[in-house]
Amino acid sequence: MSAREANFDGLIGPTHNYAGLALGNVASATNKGAAANPRAAALQGLAKAKAVADLGLVQGVLPPHPRPDFRTLHALGFRGTDAQVIEQAAKQAPDILANCYSASAMWTANAATVAPSTDTPDGRVHFTPANLSSHLHRSLEAPQTARALKTIFADETRFAHHDPLPMAAGLGDEGAANHTRLHADGAGAAHIFVYGLDGECFRARQARRASEGVARLHGLSADRCAFISQSREAIDAGAFHNDVVGVGNGCVYFFHEKSFEDPEAARAEILRIAPYAEFVMAPAEEVPLADTIRSYLFNSQLLTLPDGTMTLVLPKEAEENDAARRFVEKTVEAENSIGAARYFDVRESMRNGGGPACLRLRVTLTKEEVAAVHPGFLLTDENYEKLTGWVEKHYRDRLAPDDLADPALARESLEATEALAQVLGAPELYAS
Repeated sequence: MSAREANFDGLIGPTHNYAGLALGNVASATNKGAAANPRAAALQGLAKAKAVADLGLVQGVLPPHPRPDFRTLHALGFRGTDAQVIEQAAKQAPDILANCYSASAMWTANAATVAPSTDTPDGRVHFTPANLSSHLHRSLEAPQTARALKTIFADETRFAHHDPLPMAAGLGDEGAANHTRLHADGAGAAHIFVYGLDGECFRARQARRASEGVARLHGLSADRCAFISQSREAIDAGAFHNDVVGVGNGCVYFFHEKSFEDPEAARAEILRIAPYAEFVMAPAEEVPLADTIRSYLFNSQLLTLPDGTMTLVLPKEAEENDAARRFVEKTVEAENSIGAARYFDVRESMRNGGGPACLRLRVTLTKEEVAAVHPGFLLTDENYEKLTGWVEKHYRDRLAPDDLADPALARESLEATEALAQVLGAPELYAS
């Protein structure tokens, strides 16, 4: 039973803004306080997703979350009408309001970790939503993410849904951004889980215990899993998730020399579970870590096309960075499985610290499982037109942090998500 990787991209929400909430994310900190363009952000993301669909791949979308998160604002003691709650929070705790307005669910590489049915003992696709416990704004996401995944992948005979891991110290889980699956014809799939080690500047977000827990929940074979520590140097440079310094697909692992704390041991562990692995590594002397973080070279999508060839989907920033571009050109010309590269403008997301790979959740599905996916969430030509029309109607073209105090923004945002549920054909999506 053959299976293919599908990509489910996050629809960037109408409250996309630059509040600088993510400690350790260099781009987020650098652009804090700047005005964002939510409409352009959403259209850029949709255009990139549509381009992937046009390559002949299965492409879906994951919806934004309702924002602001009034449930959290109420839990923190803000009372009255929606407008009064916004006014109180803006005056008394603007940082809390910014967290409750965050559109960070757009980065669906952090939505969950997924194991395909070909790898699990019950023959179902398994999902575990990430608890995202390291930051307040992201820790609010798990319940709605779980609801969305259960709406999209509703057939319980084909899909299994687990609860997020407990919100506890030492169990931080940031999802598929720290998980890579390699596979080859005739060989068992390998699962690489990368956990963090606190650096001198920034704390790690992914805990080893969390990765081990997800692997157990999904019933993955212990001899097909490797748990590898990300380098402190990479974390301090701004690689807050492993997918900022490495991406894999099929038999190929495309990564930076400074990805792992112990590079030789990491390579040995990967070869133990995936002896077929093909390593494509960028030496630090060719692509310094600073250029890696600035360009998001490795926060790219590595896609296997229907004809079996591989292509990279990269941000424009990688094309504009001399070191990154030269390495991509060298890689494409070399004798390896990566045969092409495509660059896309996702600048609105990049300015908040998320590239093409951050914007998508990979879900490997058989033909029968694709048929069981809620059709409203698959990016057909018709659905693309509906979604772009929805964005054009409901999104602002400018949003500054001070605008979060405007009660009209809350009304617009919630009206937008209510309308989206109808566009997607999923009226239960945002049910309280």
